[in-house]
Amino acid sequence: MSKPIFELVDELPSGGLTVSLLNALDFIAPGQWNNTIGFVNTIKTVTGETDEDIVQQIGERAIYLFNDRSQGYQTALWLYQTVDGTDKVLGAAALANKVGEAIPLFGFLNSLTPKPDKAQTIDLTLKIVAELIAFCQMNGLPGNSIGDFVAALGEYGGESMIRMAALICFDGILPLGPDFIDSSLTMLSRMNPQELDQNSTFKTMSSVIPGNGTGAKLDFLGQSVDSVKGWMNGIVRANALTAQSVLKHCKGFLDFADDKLDYVAAFIDMSTNYYEHTGTQTLAKRLIERAIAEI
Repeated sequence: MSKPIFELVDELPSGGLTVSLLNALDFIAPGQWNNTIGFVNTIKTVTGETDEDIVQQIGERAIYLFNDRSQGYQTALWLYQTVDGTDKVLGAAALANKVGEAIPLFGFLNSLTPKPDKAQTIDLTLKIVAELIAFCQMNGLPGNSIGDFVAALGEYGGESMIRMAALICFDGILPLGPDFIDSSLTMLSRMNPQELDQNSTFKTMSSVIPGNGTGAKLDFLGQSVDSVKGWMNGIVRANALTAQSVLKHCKGFLDFADDKLDYVAAFIDMSTNYYEHTGTQTLAKRLIERAIAEI
């Protein structure tokens, strides 16, 4: 098991590159996300409760629920960490300290290799599937409840919405273009199970992905991506999202040449952990909401 949930929420950073990037996506979900950090602060923010004794009770109940392995909370957190933690090459800690100053990417580009489209497609797909399974785990649903997940997506707000916006922008549009969902579906349909088996994140996650054998799991990945297609394309259209429009919002703190989009995507991939950051916030919120209902 990782650290206690209260410690993870207490250790969420208040600034740095991940937070800057998430804030930059406010134009997609205006006012939806505040970077709520600190366990006690999160309890007070979610519940509006100020009585210290009640806050303490809620916190204890939330920690109890998280520690109960028969609940899905630990698995959900592990998924958020797993899809974000596979390829951190550039020392996110060094970058996190560069708060408030523009990070020139030119020096980094030599050490970066953009992922081939196939690897990028698997990356994107596994993040979508991690979101689906984590949602099911936190809500006590079977892991293949695609319909429930898609229905819930329409109601997404706050840190969950900003996480999906980041997924669309940084794992979809930047590396793969605005038609990223269709191109991903095409690529998945042509992929053989052996190619999927070679992916380290898939190997790590495989045990919680529905399906008997890699072939069936590959089918599930395709179904999952297909199920979010309408919703994601709707967000792209509603905001007229392109790589240029996304990066325009990042110009304040990232300094790059416009013809290096795939390098910028690789840089963001390696130096941020937006999935884990917002996933930890979502998990804390769900635990607190359930805890207050139970005490």
